[in-house]
Amino acid sequence: MENRPWLTHYDKGVPKSIDYPKAPLFHFLEEAARKYPDRPCTIFKGAVISYKKMNEITDQVAGALSSLGVKKGDRVGIFMPNTPQFVMAYFGILKVGGVVVATNPLYTPTEIEHQINDAGIEVMFVMSNFYNTIKTAQPKTKLKKIIVTNIKETLPPIMGLLFTLAKEKKGGFRIEGGLKDGDVWMKDLLGKFTPSDRPKIDISPDDTAMFQYSGGTTGVSKAAVAMHRNVVANTLQIKNWMTNLNDGQEIVLMAIPLFHVYGMVAGMNFAMAGGASMVMIPNARDIPDVLENIDKYHPTIFPGVPTLYNAINNRPEVAAGKYHLRSIKACISGSAPLLRETKEKFEALTGGVVFEGFGLSEAPTATHCNPFFGENKTGSVGMPLPDVECKIISLDDGETELGVGDVGEIIIRGPQVMKGYHNMPTETANTLRDRGDGGAPWLFTGDIARMDEDGYFYIVDRKKELIKPGGYQVWPREVEEVIIAHPKVMEVGVAGIPDPYRGETVKAWIVLKSGETVTEAEIKAFCKEKLAPYKVPTHIEFRTELPKTTVGKILRRELVRQHKEAAK
Repeated sequence: MENRPWLTHYDKGVPKSIDYPKAPLFHFLEEAARKYPDRPCTIFKGAVISYKKMNEITDQVAGALSSLGVKKGDRVGIFMPNTPQFVMAYFGILKVGGVVVATNPLYTPTEIEHQINDAGIEVMFVMSNFYNTIKTAQPKTKLKKIIVTNIKETLPPIMGLLFTLAKEKKGGFRIEGGLKDGDVWMKDLLGKFTPSDRPKIDISPDDTAMFQYSGGTTGVSKAAVAMHRNVVANTLQIKNWMTNLNDGQEIVLMAIPLFHVYGMVAGMNFAMAGGASMVMIPNARDIPDVLENIDKYHPTIFPGVPTLYNAINNRPEVAAGKYHLRSIKACISGSAPLLRETKEKFEALTGGVVFEGFGLSEAPTATHCNPFFGENKTGSVGMPLPDVECKIISLDDGETELGVGDVGEIIIRGPQVMKGYHNMPTETANTLRDRGDGGAPWLFTGDIARMDEDGYFYIVDRKKELIKPGGYQVWPREVEEVIIAHPKVMEVGVAGIPDPYRGETVKAWIVLKSGETVTEAEIKAFCKEKLAPYKVPTHIEFRTELPKTTVGKILRRELVRQHKEAAK
């Protein structure tokens, strides 16, 4: 792979290498405020905050955090959905030299306890409807100060009033009895500072910008440590991949959660780097709200996941032409396999291009992508982005480099690869390995893949999710791809479960399309036409829904846990 065959298949205008600015991550916001001061940075339910204003507010946040004792290198938490306040907190933390630790606001107190303690968070930004969750967790942590914001603070005045009257209490946004001693409203805190109160701190590209916790789906949740230069590089790799963008003119639909690196880097930071406006979607599962925002604000870029595109495809009102979707020109799809049917139907509805990518929290989000203009190969996650080196390594010895078509572990090296895991030297050493070639360490992803002759990569599965019935090897993804092709199946998850005879056997959990019925025998017969006998599921369970991560990835691990619980 030394010749990097993918380079000859890049779209015209995509650079093979990029000259990255030696600047901190908030440089993107400052540059957008300088070039496009009046351009909307965030659009939320009709309320607009310009780039100039957002830059000033984040300076105020930095001053406020400094007054609370936040120093360079301190970790500061964010516990909120996609709202303008997330953007304010994120860049304010970076400007004071802090480290962003954005956490899933749907976490339970126990789950958030682990991350607060592991990261050493003492100050946290929280949306008011999650305040009680954090207060429940707080006694078992060293969390000292909670900065609280209400969703209505960034709504237009009339809408804010209506929200207070109709939704604030019902939605859990009203904090009965007020804040506890020591906690403070974000609005009140910022009112005490001006942009000039931002402290003068020297922040270098090698300083830590953020901790991104893996979801814990492959073991204990661990924090990937990204430096400013890692995130700057990945942001520009994504931006340079799309050669048809116009700086200062694009509109990004921000439906992917910002607490996840995918939304954070491929959505928010990508938008900042091009002076694009962000239409904020606090709950992407509210499909009518997503559609209304598309119809009203005409976004041009829509980073998403297959489940979200699929949900839009299947709405009767979309089929009836109720919403104008033709403004969308580019959709990066990630986090789960993109099926041809989903891609083609969404492209027909919007006139845009949906192209699948691949990445992981350790890099900090994107490493591969299909081209915008070139060939999108079904089942492929595309080619390595500029400056990304990529190899397929033998599963037997973890060292031998494999050739075209061979299946092995995908390893990556590039400017976006993390510094390591926080407080986990053994995990870091296992994941970042020096291969004695004189360069930076390689990131061993734990993903199994192959590469074709054009340099397109195909993810086969997760190394840790390999099923071994009677000593054979079965990759869950290949079974899922067969079952999902059944015309009555909407979603499927496949994993290995304990079996007294084979040691482990294959089980499929299936969600059928609305109004459809199918038997277990029919599914097995369908599989037998396309799979070796040992790969055909021995157990099938029909469900109304499957457990998923916040970005739509089916949690096979959770399905196995539920199976074991039921079998007790």
